[in-house]
Amino acid sequence: MGTSVKDIDLPTNAPSSLLMDKHVEYIAAYGSSKDDYEYIMTEYLRMSGMYWGLTAMDLMGQLDRMNKDEVLTFVKECQHDCGGFGASIGHDPHLLYTLSAIQILTLYDAVGMVNRDKVIEFVASLQQKDGSFFGDKWGEVDTRFSFCAVACLSLLGRLDAIDVDKAVEYTLSCMNFDGGFGCHPGSESHAGQIYCCVGMLSIVGRLHHIKVDMLGWWLCERQLPSGGLNGRPEKLPDVCYSWWVLASLKIIGRLHWIDKDKLVQFILACQDEETGGFADRPGDMVDPFHTLFGVAGLSLLGNDKIKDINAVFCMPEDVIRRTGVDIQLL
Repeated sequence: MGTSVKDIDLPTNAPSSLLMDKHVEYIAAYGSSKDDYEYIMTEYLRMSGMYWGLTAMDLMGQLDRMNKDEVLTFVKECQHDCGGFGASIGHDPHLLYTLSAIQILTLYDAVGMVNRDKVIEFVASLQQKDGSFFGDKWGEVDTRFSFCAVACLSLLGRLDAIDVDKAVEYTLSCMNFDGGFGCHPGSESHAGQIYCCVGMLSIVGRLHHIKVDMLGWWLCERQLPSGGLNGRPEKLPDVCYSWWVLASLKIIGRLHWIDKDKLVQFILACQDEETGGFADRPGDMVDPFHTLFGVAGLSLLGNDKIKDINAVFCMPEDVIRRTGVDIQLL
């Protein structure tokens, strides 16, 4: 007897249209009260949280609603002498938050206000002999960090600062028999890691190494009867995979392999009609993370109320064009 599919039933009264104004107000108000419990408890990922919110606002054409000077001052104060950025002021530098910082600065065309050369030096210093990257000085290795390093250096125009061939070699060592990628060699395929590895290979122009149809099949199998996407087999659907899975399919030219209408229905059902914002699933609490990836997924699916998004950098396409960065798409 086969294993039953884990899925949800969409509420019959779920939202079926994009509540754009609600989402703008939700993000604009988020963090306005710095004494809120939720704000205080998310200090450890503040830089990425700001990237999620600012990118969502830009995609909705409302970036000017945010306090640019406050944002840029905060980002600058999070840079350490080593060049890397912490999640918040006084937090240790890490590749994850360094990429978020560079993405924020790129949104505002303000990379020049921080020590760019030290950022490049910090990122390059984390590459190991096998081509992998530490996330920070403590030595954790993960394919997420390979993507962060390459994306960061690409936005700074300095991919030459690392050994790209070794970085590609390590990433390919994490490819599995099913066409997917894991955190390390031999680790289970996961949609988030696939996005990181495919995105990294796209930036450096090495997508020819991917088993495109096999990977495309694995990714399109993530769609469940509800229309939502999960990140790996036997998991529930989650709005964030409307980004990780869809962006990967877009990069390898297989976006048409999923049922777009059913996915749109699922994403819209995850909106909160009262507060604005998107949750992971209908009826759950909303947050900026899922709000960005709900908006980003709808952009990839062709919603004409949202700006076009770049499938590799998860940033508005017009911003990436302004940087002059080239990516490979199949």
